[in-house]
Amino acid sequence: MRIISGSFKGKKILPPNDKKTRPLKDLTKESIFNIIKHSNKFKINFSNSFVLDLFSGVGSFGLECLSRDAKEVTFIEKNNQISKILKNNLDNLSLMNKSEVINGSIENYLFDIKKKYNIFFFDPPYADKEFLENLSTIKKNKIFSKDHIVIIHREKKSYDNFKDF
Repeated sequence: MRIISGSFKGKKILPPNDKKTRPLKDLTKESIFNIIKHSNKFKINFSNSFVLDLFSGVGSFGLECLSRDAKEVTFIEKNNQISKILKNNLDNLSLMNKSEVINGSIENYLFDIKKKYNIFFFDPPYADKEFLENLSTIKKNKIFSKDHIVIIHREKKSYDNFKDF
C-alpha cells in the first residue's frame, strides 16, 4: 500500500493485520481524487479542506488527502488494533499535528462535533447498513461546510440501499 499523489507520493502505508479490514485500492483512490479534482460539479480545494474519514481503517484515504494538502483529517476507527496501525502511519509521515484519531464508535462522536467538514468519506463494511443513520446525523447536526462532498465506498450490489436517501 502506498500514497499515490501529493507531497508523500510513493510513501508506503502499513497495511491492516487482519482479514476483515479491506484497504482502499490505489485505483479506487485515484478515481475518487480525479473526479473531485477534474469535475466542474464540485468546488473542493484540498489545501483548505477539513476531512472526516469514517470507518478509516489504516487511513489510506485520509493520508491521501493530507498528502494533497488537506488542512486537517479526523479519522474514526472502531477497531483498536487497526487504530494503532493508523497512528503508526501518521507518526511515520509526521502527520499527527494535522490529524485527530478517534478510536471508538462513530455514533458517539458525531453528536459532539463542533467543526464543519468539506469532505466526508465513508468506507463501512459492505454488510453494514447502519451508516445511513450516520448520514442522517451529519445532515441533522449540520457539520458540513457550504462546499462539501460525501463519498461512500460500497460494493455495486448494495446501491439499492440508497434509493430513499
